[in-house]
Amino acid sequence: MNKHTPIKPPASLLERANELYDFGAALRGPAKETAPVEQPIAQPVAEPETVQQPAAPVAEPETVQQPAAPAAAPAVSPPVARPASSYAKSRVHIDRVALRTANYIDPEGPVTGLSEEFRIVKRQLLLAARGGKGFDPIEHGERILICSANPNEGKTFCAVNLALSMATEKDNRVLLVDADFAKPSVLARLGMESGRGLMDALADPSIDVEDLVIETDVNGLSVLPAGAQTNQDTEYLAAARTAAVLDQLTRHDPTRIIIFDSPPALAASPASVLALHVGQAVMVVHADVTTENALRDALSLLSGCENIQLLLNRAKFSPTGRKFGNYYGYGA
Repeated sequence: MNKHTPIKPPASLLERANELYDFGAALRGPAKETAPVEQPIAQPVAEPETVQQPAAPVAEPETVQQPAAPAAAPAVSPPVARPASSYAKSRVHIDRVALRTANYIDPEGPVTGLSEEFRIVKRQLLLAARGGKGFDPIEHGERILICSANPNEGKTFCAVNLALSMATEKDNRVLLVDADFAKPSVLARLGMESGRGLMDALADPSIDVEDLVIETDVNGLSVLPAGAQTNQDTEYLAAARTAAVLDQLTRHDPTRIIIFDSPPALAASPASVLALHVGQAVMVVHADVTTENALRDALSLLSGCENIQLLLNRAKFSPTGRKFGNYYGYGA
């Protein structure tokens, strides 16, 4: 998928977004054109990764009569793939009942209309990230920013469900990053306790960001908290260390897909900076609520990402009459 050849899925919430709004001028610029995406849809546990162990200390040669000389300091190697054993963390439990109650996808539950919608959305995002027949992968396509124009339009709901859905993939693992630093909510939605996270790693070069990743008991899904709150979150994101930290997250695990739950574009500045570090962005549009002017303004702030898709959330009807999930409830 590229900005000149958008994927054309069956009619979806994303296409319905285009029917409700005139996105032509907003989504097509002199240098790029945004592609429509499918409707809201689901999260995995990143498996342990690999780290080269420091070389064993080598004792310096000593004479027969003299005491042994102190061992030399261990050799330090540049970051490489980490052996799985070095990140064999205990997995944090995610309450499935709480997920179902809040209308999130149940990773081990039956197929529903919601899970089917997110299956369609993730297929297009994964095609852009990994490539496929007739499509080349886009640069940093494995990094996906989930954003909205304003608060309370469903970006976190879509980010969590998309991560849950992608976690079921057999060839990829998912890292869900809470990048809404002022008002983090991802861990609370999953029933997990927060702790140090991405902002801590950006602020302190001595912190290994992989040590802050939380493994969950949802196979294929891991979570990175937002971390400490600061009044300089945008400045930290704009620093050179951010690119190095994000490169580390993908370099150590080539199968990893990273989903960022960002702040609303019109409410906080970090979203526009994060857009510079991702290959894909999904703009969540609240059906019958998000105005066209707000959407245009938000899209202009995410101009650092050349591949933006629209996801229609909370749609009350389907013009095509399409309804997913019922098929799996039928008998043979």
